[in-house]
Amino acid sequence: MTTPPPAFDGIRFSVLDRSRTREGEDGGQALRDTVLLAREAEALGYHRFWVSEHHSVPGVAGSAPTVLAAAVAAATTRIRVGTGGVMLPNHQPMVVAEQFGVLESLFPGRIDMGLGRSVGFTDGIRRALGRDKEDADRFAEQLDELLGWFTGEQTAHPQVHARPAEGLRVPPFVLATGEGAAIAAAAGLPLVVGDLRGRARLREAVDTYRAAFRPSRWAAEPYVAVAGTVAVAETEEAARRLLMPEAWSMAYSRTRGEFPPLLPPERIEALDMSEKQRGFYESGLRGHVYGTPEQVAGALAHAVRETGAQEVLVTTSTHDRGALLDSYRSLARLTGLTRANAASRA
Repeated sequence: MTTPPPAFDGIRFSVLDRSRTREGEDGGQALRDTVLLAREAEALGYHRFWVSEHHSVPGVAGSAPTVLAAAVAAATTRIRVGTGGVMLPNHQPMVVAEQFGVLESLFPGRIDMGLGRSVGFTDGIRRALGRDKEDADRFAEQLDELLGWFTGEQTAHPQVHARPAEGLRVPPFVLATGEGAAIAAAAGLPLVVGDLRGRARLREAVDTYRAAFRPSRWAAEPYVAVAGTVAVAETEEAARRLLMPEAWSMAYSRTRGEFPPLLPPERIEALDMSEKQRGFYESGLRGHVYGTPEQVAGALAHAVRETGAQEVLVTTSTHDRGALLDSYRSLARLTGLTRANAASRA
């Protein structure tokens, strides 16, 4: 495909990486791979590069997103860097403000603050974090306090100031659906939602967000980014194989209670899966955007049209690093990022 579809005119494309570990490798390699991927994403013209927060997950090395974001920002020069996201219920808002204040001070104009509502997903993790399930219910309150540390208007702790955050402008985003989308609308913040397939329930959340949105100092109008897995290859089957390592990890975690490192597709094909594992595995291969450049372009154009999104946030995990980079390169070409990036450099 030589000409990007008109549906992508003005649409931003960004990358979210979860620092997945691969069989036989440690977390350090996964984190270094994330930094290298960020440099590649910048060279290809992607708008943002975000990292995530997961705790006590064997197959995921990304547990401290603001620390990793600092490494990514230091290794790049232009691409926006942020979190997708910091799980606010796991932290004190003042500490989050201070961390992003440091990032913005070191890399001015390049830092995003993506925030989620999830709390540690097991009782043991929540106890280790000093949190419980009910902390997720305080997200709106925590969000208001966090933003107040930047504006100097928080009232929870009079006479206390978050340095160097106060007075800085770090764009906040809310990663959520349902009640979280309503919170984003009330606060006047951009919304990130996992909806590349245009599911009716999530479309309703986006519609409700837009209808309820109240302009704020952070955003004058609604802003929606849709997130999801995208895999591009020369054939549909090759693209599907890129999804297999993550699908098996999900199936294994659902049946064994442990999220393992990524295996190569040929290892997965040789596995003797139980009927239950096979069901979870096949389910994990569905609901994603994958295929040839033409197939992926059509699916993404449909997602953008159905949701009215201004941005697409792509997250892809697979065992083969070379194939992963090829997928992101193909996506950059088919959406026009490569050409636009070359033009801006010229």
